[in-house]
Amino acid sequence: LGGDEFAVVLPRLDALADAEATAARIVEALARPFILQGQQLFVSASVGIAGYPEDGATASALLKSADTAMYGAKNSGRNNYRFYLAEMHANAAQRLQIETDLHLALERGEFELHYQPKLRLDSGAVSGFEALLRWRHPERGLVSPLEFISILEDTGMILPVGEWVIEEVCRQLGEWALTLDRVPPVAINLSARQLAQPGLPETVGAIVAAAGIDPRLLEFELTESMLMTDPEAAVAILSQLKAQGMRLSVDDFGTGYSSLAYLKRFPLDALKIDRTFVRDLPTDGDDAAITKAVISLAHSLNLKVVAEGVETIGHVRALEAYQCDEIQGYYVSRPLPPQACVALLAERAALAA
Repeated sequence: LGGDEFAVVLPRLDALADAEATAARIVEALARPFILQGQQLFVSASVGIAGYPEDGATASALLKSADTAMYGAKNSGRNNYRFYLAEMHANAAQRLQIETDLHLALERGEFELHYQPKLRLDSGAVSGFEALLRWRHPERGLVSPLEFISILEDTGMILPVGEWVIEEVCRQLGEWALTLDRVPPVAINLSARQLAQPGLPETVGAIVAAAGIDPRLLEFELTESMLMTDPEAAVAILSQLKAQGMRLSVDDFGTGYSSLAYLKRFPLDALKIDRTFVRDLPTDGDDAAITKAVISLAHSLNLKVVAEGVETIGHVRALEAYQCDEIQGYYVSRPLPPQACVALLAERAALAA
């Protein structure tokens, strides 16, 4: 068992299905906020259920089946439970192969970055990009991030890969600075493991200094759950990044437990509204009301607002009416390789002129 894993043995069950009630209670209990030293903390649980003897005739086999089911719960969105199924063995074998290949991907140079632009609604100009990790497998081609990002996080490989992402973004910004009159800022998604890594601000500062770029061109995106897990530690780390000139934003706002009133304690510059609230605009009255309220409150806290998942002209018109600052999504552009970003910048600058 790993350091954050626990086994529960239920020796007296009439049927394996009875374990479901216990798993549900565990998930529900851990989903409630914890108070630690006066601060609210949030955690989630993923539970795998396996039964004797059908899922394993020995303790080790039973644990392996439960572990496989637990990863099935994680892959289904976390904070839930799954029973072990025989077909999960194939999924587990595939996961193991991906994990093995990922260990070699960084040293083989198989990772690359694509950049999805953000557009200012007032001028139509590109305001910046978000760096998105891509894996070009030598046999499978481009592998979906849905297949490998969670494995990077679970195994801890997200730390060296995440550092490579920061280095590569800084290198790209330096390259653009040689040819562009105005270099667009680039946002990087930080993982929970990176945020918890000792010395993160110092590491980032050293990378930025080595690349010789303006730190104001770098932005870090964090999720609500990352901020809420250990708010005091998050404030300290983010304050150090902010002091170096970097920008900070909350990604996927509206999907976690936080509130705008709570977020004001963090040194944030922007808030990104999750695509689930944008998808049915402007026809869904509830989503429209929530989006308008979030934009208004964010502006009162001097936060820039970016709407994610913008795909239609209807989305754009609604967000313009709600006075959203920027949009991002397939309506603007899919994620682009670096060379295509320069062409897009020139195209949008001409349209905005």
